[in-house]
Amino acid sequence: MCHCAQSILSAKKIQGKKMANANKRFSFGKNWQSFVDKALTPQRISEAVASLRRLFEVKDFDGQTFLDIGCGSGLFSLAARQLGASVHSFDLDSLSVACTIELKRRYFPDDEKWTIDQGNVLDVDYLNSLGQFDIVYSWGVLHHTGAMRQALENVVPLVAEGGKLFISIYNDQGRASRRWAAIKKLYNQSSKFTKLIITLIFLGYFGIPKVLMGLKKERGMSFWHDLIDWIGGYPFEVAKPEKIFYFYKERGFLLIKLKTCGGGLGCNEFLFIRSLKKDQTDSS
Repeated sequence: MCHCAQSILSAKKIQGKKMANANKRFSFGKNWQSFVDKALTPQRISEAVASLRRLFEVKDFDGQTFLDIGCGSGLFSLAARQLGASVHSFDLDSLSVACTIELKRRYFPDDEKWTIDQGNVLDVDYLNSLGQFDIVYSWGVLHHTGAMRQALENVVPLVAEGGKLFISIYNDQGRASRRWAAIKKLYNQSSKFTKLIITLIFLGYFGIPKVLMGLKKERGMSFWHDLIDWIGGYPFEVAKPEKIFYFYKERGFLLIKLKTCGGGLGCNEFLFIRSLKKDQTDSS
């Protein structure tokens, strides 16, 4: 854990009284609205399309259905639609839904193969109304629900037999993760000025090394908006990669691709395929 994290935690003593909205959620949609308005470019869209091709090792999604759980900016729903999938996008945050609707308006107006809802991955009745999909995609969402285990469970029926499930989940770093949760909670309780100070501290910690090393985003995202999302993203839960692996193995999923953050800070990425039922396997 960096020294700046300890400095941020000590800001609790300086801040004086606690704010009333102690458990306030981070406004993901407000952040993604800024991304769509100020940072989305044709190049970023192309990078997002390329990232889906690499992840799923396909040329396109023609004839397949794609569910984007927690669609955020709408960028990856757009990328999946450009690859030929029939897409359904949903998000809990109304501003994220508005972002996705705006991207559809710009690039696929009046398209019947792209539907968008405001919905909650913890709402079983809503999920039951959706049916099943060839691809279920949820990047960095389920750990922000406040009930990650239930969210992990709820996505299972959404994946068709033989379909694929992609999720990314924050890595469990033990004490360091608990400190990060405290920082995120503090950020969401803070005034605009304190939020700015926190952001500038972490911009120095995360941003300068990235610039000096010449690191490049591979998913078409904006470093600045990802930084805000990382600092503010709350609720916040974590899991070790083996826990996610065994959770889905017990539910009939086979892990076909794994990318970890090496035990450090960040998200572990999992691509599963849902096993065919025995009678389907025998008939093939």
